[in-house]
Amino acid sequence: MNSYAVKDFLCDMGLRVCLHVRQAFQFQSVEERAAVHSESSDDTIYQIDRDVEDIIVPLLEEKAQSFGGIVLIAEGMDETNRLVLPRGMKEPQAAYRIILDPIDGTRGIMYDKRSAFFLAGAAPNRGETATLQDIEIAVMVELPTSRSHLSDTLWAVKGQGAHRFTRDLLSNRLFPQPVRPSQSHTILGGFAQISQFFPPGREILAQIEEELIQTLFPNAPEGRAILFQDQYISTGGQLYEILVGHDRFVADLRAGLYRRLRAEGRRVGLACHPYDCCAHLIGTESGVRITGSGGGPFNAPMDTTSPVDWIAYANPFIQAEVEPVLLNLLRKYQLISA
Repeated sequence: MNSYAVKDFLCDMGLRVCLHVRQAFQFQSVEERAAVHSESSDDTIYQIDRDVEDIIVPLLEEKAQSFGGIVLIAEGMDETNRLVLPRGMKEPQAAYRIILDPIDGTRGIMYDKRSAFFLAGAAPNRGETATLQDIEIAVMVELPTSRSHLSDTLWAVKGQGAHRFTRDLLSNRLFPQPVRPSQSHTILGGFAQISQFFPPGREILAQIEEELIQTLFPNAPEGRAILFQDQYISTGGQLYEILVGHDRFVADLRAGLYRRLRAEGRRVGLACHPYDCCAHLIGTESGVRITGSGGGPFNAPMDTTSPVDWIAYANPFIQAEVEPVLLNLLRKYQLISA
């Protein structure tokens, strides 16, 4: 596997998407960027999402032959959300599976509120049995708002650590930066949260978070901020905040929540999907502890539709502090099996 060639290619693709989004700010109104293009089985596809397909597919077609063939897994390719390149190649013949979320955080960036992220993961082509744990190369590129000229790129090759640089989009100069998750031994006094940005069921997630805080810090002084919440409506954004040391703990438990709601005959909402988590290798390579909702290793099928939960602890000390209490609460509220 020519890992570094694939890494460089994915970083370049992320840059192309970044520049395209910046151009959209100049020539498109908010209404044009936020127009709904279509509804898929996994999410709403906005016009800004659809526009980047015209960038990524031609780039992949150029490289597919030299890479030995690519199975692209992304929204909107066909009814299976897969595309084999070069065209005409049979899927089992391809060397790589590449899973992409070209704009993770569409709702934030299309309104020019907060950075989105280009996310990509590449794995040897193991066919239908492929999972996110097979990913050996991961890239995330920041798609900043119109008010910023700086964009971070983070990448990892399995076993080679996590890396980061900042690009000045005006001068194209690159500045190496550390990937350094928080070294704090506690979430007390830091940013930490259970994601609850989409209804329904937010009251259940809020109750779990409240009980988590009360159990961990029963003697916290009154009138003080015990911890802080930052609801970043983007899996890539949440991972980024952990990677650069801003956040100490985040849990996205919507898949388990919606299983409970469905069993109760209630309507469900939008869950996280595997392509949202395709850059998780960067977290693992940086020392972040990423698990599934039951505490075991994080994994999911390499697709765009399976609902998935994930939990990230900035370091082993925070995992030891939070995880036992959190798992007990998830059993109590029937988000995982007892």
